[in-house]
Amino acid sequence: MKVPAPSGGKGEPRLPLAAIAQLLALLLVWACYAALGPAPAAAQTESHPQVWRTKVTGTVDAPLAGYLARTIGRAAEAGAAALVIELDTPGGLDSAMRQIIQAETEAPLPVVVYVSPTGARSASAGVYIMMGADVSAMAPQTNLGAAQPVSLTGEMDEAMRTKVINDAAAYMRGLAEAGGRNATWAEQAVRESVSLTATEALEQHVIDLVARDFDDLLHQMDGFATAAKGLVVGTAGAGVVEVEMPWWERLLRVIANPEIAFMLLLVGVYGVVFELSAPGLGVSGVLGFVCILVALYGLQLLPVNWFGFALVLLALAFYVAEAFVASFGLLAVAGTVCLVLGGLLLFDLPQFFRVSWWVLGPAAVVSIGFFGFVVRAALRDRRKPARGGPEDMVGNVAVVLTPLAPQGQVRVRGQIWSAFVAEPAEALPVEPGEVVEVVSLKGLRLGVRRMQSGSLPEHGTEKA
Repeated sequence: MKVPAPSGGKGEPRLPLAAIAQLLALLLVWACYAALGPAPAAAQTESHPQVWRTKVTGTVDAPLAGYLARTIGRAAEAGAAALVIELDTPGGLDSAMRQIIQAETEAPLPVVVYVSPTGARSASAGVYIMMGADVSAMAPQTNLGAAQPVSLTGEMDEAMRTKVINDAAAYMRGLAEAGGRNATWAEQAVRESVSLTATEALEQHVIDLVARDFDDLLHQMDGFATAAKGLVVGTAGAGVVEVEMPWWERLLRVIANPEIAFMLLLVGVYGVVFELSAPGLGVSGVLGFVCILVALYGLQLLPVNWFGFALVLLALAFYVAEAFVASFGLLAVAGTVCLVLGGLLLFDLPQFFRVSWWVLGPAAVVSIGFFGFVVRAALRDRRKPARGGPEDMVGNVAVVLTPLAPQGQVRVRGQIWSAFVAEPAEALPVEPGEVVEVVSLKGLRLGVRRMQSGSLPEHGTEKA
């Protein structure tokens, strides 16, 4: 459907300014909706309380911390009776963990952390989050523990290690005491990395409840009085509001994965380098630039070791140099060593959260192939002199299609050209099927002459 041009306008029809403004407004509304997520539920009444429920899995990272902090705030604004966070995590970043705990402790409503489903775990940072919750619960056949802090900057000396563990132990003990839980075990989880099953945790008063499922959890914690805030949880007859992480925040969590950020950085560099070595439509350059920007966003969410980042850049420099310099593979080998070391040191994170060998190995092989063969071939092709233009016709061999008397048509390099005999003294006409040589170019007409006996064409032959 075409939109008519404005009255008095000339040329092609144009979209009215009002329609453009409406389109921009719709895009703005959609962006705001995506940023804020689903609208908060209506405030509860005394007869119909609401319990908000959200499920989170994977590592504790910055996007997750932002989502949970915002969800806690929205649940409080909606007047929810409680917010239940179903948790399954191997741990994560200390900064993200503390942001979540701060939101838990400052919330005016009960925040419940429920390790679920069966087979889930709450390790490392997850234990701190459980201790900071108003109600801490677990499903059967789940476990928690192993909360000793892991060095993010390599091996620590004994003095620094003692400081870090003492700080973490004091933080954990404070959270457990405020929640009325077993502070002795909580400190032991930090100092000795001990773990417990759900049943053991309940027996040692590390958690408050063991619930077989979500409905059982609501039933058991109805009337539960929280120790830290002095709130009484009222969940009898409560409606459940399911809250999910918006798609764009799930995407941010994917980007914030160290391995994804590392691969995006490499792919981005590949695209930009290929675009510079073989200019074309710009698709590879644009995609490469976008990948680099997305990778940089992921990197700023993670604790980056700049020495490791410098090694990755040095590796890419070696690979690029290998494409330009005949080093017999020495630069490629040096680049591979730097790439592997840089990938291992790129992030100041626990071992389970770093770039794995399953990513580094293929990345090294692909990089050698890309820079050693693809880029080198593109550069070699780029250095060849331009061919195929009209000026390149001189010296080619042509086949006469119509009699040249003295003008007619010839076929050269698969194309039909108008031609004239450049030397009128020759016997005319030149008959169809004869082979001639292009000796000049006049506008879009080729000047030709009969092939001299024993002469060799410059650009090959043309079959009749």
